[in-house]
Amino acid sequence: MNATELALQAKEASRQLALTDTQTKNAALAAMAQAVRAGADALFAANKLDLEAAEQAVKAGKMKPALFARLKLDENKLRAVAAGMEDLIRLPDPIGRTLAYTEMAPGLTLQKVSCPLGVLLVIFEARPDVLPQIASLAVKSGNAVILKGGKEALHTNEAFLKILTDALASLPGGWPKGALSLVHSRQDAAELLTQDAYIDLVIPRGSNALVQYVKENTSIPVLGHADGVCHIYIAPSAPLDLATKVCVDAKTQYPAACNAVETLLVDGAWAQENVDALLHALQKAGVTLHAPEAEKERFPGCVYHEQIEWHTEYGALELSLHTVSGVQEAAAHINRYGSHHTDAILTQDEQEAEFFLRAVDSAGVYHNASTRFADGYRYGFGAEVGISTAKTHARGPVGLEGLTIYKYRLRGQGQIVGDFVGPQAQKLTHKNLLQEDKK
Repeated sequence: MNATELALQAKEASRQLALTDTQTKNAALAAMAQAVRAGADALFAANKLDLEAAEQAVKAGKMKPALFARLKLDENKLRAVAAGMEDLIRLPDPIGRTLAYTEMAPGLTLQKVSCPLGVLLVIFEARPDVLPQIASLAVKSGNAVILKGGKEALHTNEAFLKILTDALASLPGGWPKGALSLVHSRQDAAELLTQDAYIDLVIPRGSNALVQYVKENTSIPVLGHADGVCHIYIAPSAPLDLATKVCVDAKTQYPAACNAVETLLVDGAWAQENVDALLHALQKAGVTLHAPEAEKERFPGCVYHEQIEWHTEYGALELSLHTVSGVQEAAAHINRYGSHHTDAILTQDEQEAEFFLRAVDSAGVYHNASTRFADGYRYGFGAEVGISTAKTHARGPVGLEGLTIYKYRLRGQGQIVGDFVGPQAQKLTHKNLLQEDKK
């Protein structure tokens, strides 16, 4: 089956999925979670093949260690995948919700109702646990999904797909054919990017190069983020213990993640002994620190540069440091050099924090918390298809709600527009019936 036929099949499946009730979708998620747990041995065996090939690629300089780190599937990741599916069962169905309900005139009502987007094309690199996460979100949101994984996770992706499609096929009545599919070649991906008649949204998850390629080669709407250049600003009132705890976690808990901090902005009024203690803690945790040559006295023991590329996303145990004077300069630096992903302020001053939260133009802005919280599972979305830095219908971690759109349902009793024009025109009431129902 070629890519065009695959996209057409997915579109036909999406129309069936839009009619699927909540009970059926939840039963599908339960079957998928059970199948993932039962298929652990097969998944680990497949992942081992991918890891062996990737290890050789790293040694040959053909793969970055950060990409290798994302590739590994372990018991914790697998447990989180199954738990995420079960969390989705407990979440309300995002489809069929009344978002607005208006009486336009007596006997004429307008209802705004959530519905699936239709067909998703998700192109991702390395992380094989992305596949089951997206598949489960697609099931709950009533969308069909075509997945294109990286060749580095070929065996793991195929193992996941077989386990999940077998689970869906085992349901009473089965599951729509073409609702979940996987392609491997770049040629297939390129052809799918031309299928704007059938595919409703493209979600690239991977490098800046991948995102830019997708944007330049499709007329289909694209949702995602190109970079994860996250910042933490340490204000003068930040306690050392809080700053150390948050900064070490944000950099070292999972340095390859897009929500790991890449730049620390340290206020010039923060005590030098605090700076020294924080740098020591980061270096003890294995972090290589980069600082401007001009700030050598402020940041001792770093790798110094005449100029630092502040847009850098390391994706590893490396971190840039910079001195700023006040929250306004910090916000300006972030808005200029950041990727509008996730940025945080550490301060005891509530007014200062409020300014930062309002001034920084990012999908996630945090006060006294690690940037690593930018995650659909941690937000309570069950899982995520990715993180969007765009200003479209979805921003930040994109879970169920970000995979829905809406339609308008107008119910009348034979009214025509002519009834509402002219000297004897009826009046439009525009009464909010949702508010009326709450009274």
